[in-house]
Amino acid sequence: MGLGGHGSTVLPTRVDRLAPGLGSGGSGGRLSAVAGWRLAPCARRCGLGPAVGCVEGGRRWWVIRRNPLRAAPFGWCAGPVSAHEEFRDSLAAVSVRPLTLAWVSRHLAAGERITGIVALRGGITAEMRRLTVRAPNGDTRHLVLRTVVDAKDAEGWLNREADALALLAGTDVPAPALVAVDPTAAHCEFPSLLMTRLPGRTVLDDAGVAARVPLLARQLVAIHAVRPAERPREYEALTTADTVVVPPGGDAAAWAAAIDLIREPAPAYEGRFLHRDFQPGNVLFDVPPGAPPGAPSAARITGVVDWATPSWGPADFDMAHCATNLAVLHGPEWGFRFADAYEEAGGVLAASERERRYWRVRDALALSEEVSLVSGPWRDAGRTELTPRAVAERLDAYVTAVMNAEV
Repeated sequence: MGLGGHGSTVLPTRVDRLAPGLGSGGSGGRLSAVAGWRLAPCARRCGLGPAVGCVEGGRRWWVIRRNPLRAAPFGWCAGPVSAHEEFRDSLAAVSVRPLTLAWVSRHLAAGERITGIVALRGGITAEMRRLTVRAPNGDTRHLVLRTVVDAKDAEGWLNREADALALLAGTDVPAPALVAVDPTAAHCEFPSLLMTRLPGRTVLDDAGVAARVPLLARQLVAIHAVRPAERPREYEALTTADTVVVPPGGDAAAWAAAIDLIREPAPAYEGRFLHRDFQPGNVLFDVPPGAPPGAPSAARITGVVDWATPSWGPADFDMAHCATNLAVLHGPEWGFRFADAYEEAGGVLAASERERRYWRVRDALALSEEVSLVSGPWRDAGRTELTPRAVAERLDAYVTAVMNAEV
């Protein structure tokens, strides 16, 4: 689960003009041009090597180093002096490792070169970077680089995503185009995937949710209509009755009944092509400037990202995942409204109420294990009120409603 990097928040702040002419990590160049600042001996403290220096100015530190793509120096604001370790993290996030940079360059068109690198915030399971590529005629385009630094099944994950992107290239589903993949790190420092960048941004605000829900539902129905020549792997449901985390103060009776429900065998189902992480954080919208919030024509979907876990399984499970996320983001009623919108868009769910409840509860209980993990990216995206406690409370309200209401 995560926010798709294509439209995510930029992590560092570029400060090319911070100190014109400043040398790299040494004695200062034109450092005196920035009054009251001093160059600190931070190459060792940051562990970034001799090409890096840090400047203290007022209450902020700045990392200054030479751009690996051109000679001019540049840097990033790294926050308050007390959080000096953030230099290392911010700089490592925005840099592309040498072997990976060479690999990416080999997959560019003749004469193209990388002119900008921006770290994207929002991905939970991989480093995401937006690369600006300039052609000899001055035209620019953007690519997205996904790097899996610490994952047990990086090879399988990237292969599945590459296969999904190749499949979707021949459909109406707006997915990124695959440029290259190195799933075993044969050429890069870590397993990596390079793809095109889609326009648009993720929208998680309460304003306009009524207009976005039907769009999300129609998009998911379109995904489930894809018929691959070769089926992806069968879906996985890793949460068990023993791993569910009941929120403190939650409705004990509702959660006990929900846990008992997922102890039962999964209902039979008619298989569909699934995204398996379809939710607002992985859908990009183009919202025209100045459009009234909630206006039916105010937004359109421009992309669906994060295709790392395509599966074959019940449409109910994919629908339930988006419903759970909407319920936690906007309130329990929006989980139910999304289910209605999915069927109104032509989607087909399980016939019996017990079967529908089973899939919705199974996904909701899975979120109980990831409350802190998912709430962080949502707060980073501007939903600062969604603390782990708030997410747990909303999840409790949704699980209780699913167990007690007609679904």
